[in-house]
Amino acid sequence: MKRVLAIIIAAAFAIGSLAACGNRSAEEGSAAKGTGAPEKLQIVTTIFPIYDWVQNILGENAPHAEVTMLLDNGVDLHSYQPTVEDIMKISTCDLFVYVGGESDAWVSDALEEAVNPDMVVVNLLELLGDSVKEEELKEGMQEDKHEHEEDAEYDEHVWLSLRNAEVLCEKIEQALEEIDPDCADIYQKNLESYNGKLQALDAEYEAVVSKASVKTLLFGDRFPFRYLVDDYGLDYFAAFVGCSAETEASFETITFLAGKVDELSLHTVLTIEGGDGRIAETIVQTSKAKDAKVLSLNSMQSVTAKDVQAGSTYLSMMEENLKVLEEALK
Repeated sequence: MKRVLAIIIAAAFAIGSLAACGNRSAEEGSAAKGTGAPEKLQIVTTIFPIYDWVQNILGENAPHAEVTMLLDNGVDLHSYQPTVEDIMKISTCDLFVYVGGESDAWVSDALEEAVNPDMVVVNLLELLGDSVKEEELKEGMQEDKHEHEEDAEYDEHVWLSLRNAEVLCEKIEQALEEIDPDCADIYQKNLESYNGKLQALDAEYEAVVSKASVKTLLFGDRFPFRYLVDDYGLDYFAAFVGCSAETEASFETITFLAGKVDELSLHTVLTIEGGDGRIAETIVQTSKAKDAKVLSLNSMQSVTAKDVQAGSTYLSMMEENLKVLEEALK
């Protein structure tokens, strides 16, 4: 895989050197015509939540920036590989923001070839430091056949905590100030407004959990919501860890989770977006009552450009997740 990425990067810069000549000529032509049009800020993000945070902090200054969301066609974070075009965009951008977990292992090679010496790079996991959690192999959970036993694997799904989002948005705002100091006041004002919305939604989550009769979630799927449940003191059981590549659950995993549905009198088995729900349905049918609902929480790992154009936002998806959570905790 590393060799393949090296070939992609080499191809990107071979093409990029030709493109740069073309761009330079175009800029000289514009200058000759006296347009004096300022160049847009070039910002590249990997996943949807980061893209949406950046757009909210840019606010009214968004028309003066070109913001790219690399994972814009429904490809999962864990299976994404950059294209030549992606590498070229990263190499010349002003600001690059990415998650920084094992799924982003390709980033270090891409950044080694960056041609913009003033690029600001933001790694979310690095920013959170000791707040980042290791993947947890919980009771009843099926082990990933591809798991590296000696190396700690960190849970990459940090955006699913509203509290993490507040911290990370502050860091993104600081990065925007660094590349565009003239608009610092705008970014600070927008950050204050957006973080107020994050805090308000966090309070709504607290209220729902505090009055809930159930304090445990059960997933017949991967479990990327560790940061969310820890924020509100919830327990959970799941078929797989959040970054698992497994798609088939063993008989032992199914029967264990069905037993937990019975033991805890759970009325909901959860899945994440994009799955077919077969494991969750099998758990329901293996339980005694066989009447639990199957509901889905959105981990925002496969949001598309079409979703964004249709008006999907980080806050709207977290609001929808709250409705599902309230139903699951009855």
